[in-house]
Amino acid sequence: MKFDSLRIAGLRCLDGVTLSPAAGINVFVGPNGAGKTSVLEAAYLLSHGRSFRAGSRDVLLKRGAATLSVFAEVHSDDGRIRRLGLGRESGRWVARVDGDAAASLGALVQECAVVCFEPGSHDLIAGASDERRRFLDWGLFHVEHSFVGQWRRYQRALKQRNVLLRNGGPAEPSLIEPWESELAGAGEAITTMRRDYIARLLPHIQGFMGNVLPELGAFALRYKPGWDETADLLATLTERRHRDLARGHTTVGPHRADFTVSFEHAPLREHLSRGQEKLCALACLLGQASLHAEIRGEWPVVCLDDLASELDRTHQEWVVAQLLGRDVQVFVTGTEIPSALIEQPVTVFHVEQGVVSALL
Repeated sequence: MKFDSLRIAGLRCLDGVTLSPAAGINVFVGPNGAGKTSVLEAAYLLSHGRSFRAGSRDVLLKRGAATLSVFAEVHSDDGRIRRLGLGRESGRWVARVDGDAAASLGALVQECAVVCFEPGSHDLIAGASDERRRFLDWGLFHVEHSFVGQWRRYQRALKQRNVLLRNGGPAEPSLIEPWESELAGAGEAITTMRRDYIARLLPHIQGFMGNVLPELGAFALRYKPGWDETADLLATLTERRHRDLARGHTTVGPHRADFTVSFEHAPLREHLSRGQEKLCALACLLGQASLHAEIRGEWPVVCLDDLASELDRTHQEWVVAQLLGRDVQVFVTGTEIPSALIEQPVTVFHVEQGVVSALL
């Protein structure tokens, strides 16, 4: 997938921005605070429905602006062209595909695939478990068509069970048991899909990890489903019902899942330095992009925010070498062209005070 055009209005400091990125490597240069990262953020919004930066969607609006919109034309390697849009209108968020309001945000996200390595990417390794669940589920959403249906089924049952738990007093079995059965069925299906996805993903990550962190030895990833693996989910929900009632929410299930990473010479995440966490996250993101390409037949757009500050020269050159040999569109930001790209065929955009201009 590639962006043919991108139009941005009311996003942080960007307003009235229109650009036509090249099919290869695009570099956005300019001073700090100029809006470079917000260009990547616009592309990411269409692919994830949220920013990769912390904060609610409301903080994305340019100060004083009442509306925000990101529109793009994207094309797939099979020749399909889609017009995608995400905007804030009258206090609510609206997604559009080919000019029509999308039935859900997922209908938009399904048409756009972007992965991003940025200063907060180390949270994939060192942060809260929800980061790692989002990583798995975004990948699954794009390669496993039945996933979204099971995920929605699970979320609906989880919401209903939690409502009953918050009502206080003993939960009436005839009311809660049907939701527990639904929750367990969808939860087991989600867990199976996540395990299968990890099994396919791991070789791709290992291929990159051996280059970025060879000194740490063999890499492994272990999935934890969110409940005791020796019991089935329905039995666990029944057994935990009294405890969940006291807490007012469901404490077991795929919504509590996580995965851990380990190396032969660094068996615990705490053994990794911040720099090693970043490189580990980079290998995971590139591995996910590579698996996406294997299954879908095309690479997602790869965004690299502030590349020169996040990676040393050796690892910059390694990333560039990985991407130059593939049919992938890349967005890179920096205060200047990263040294690893100076001799490479790139398209450069200058960004200053929210204005994006192509440089010849």
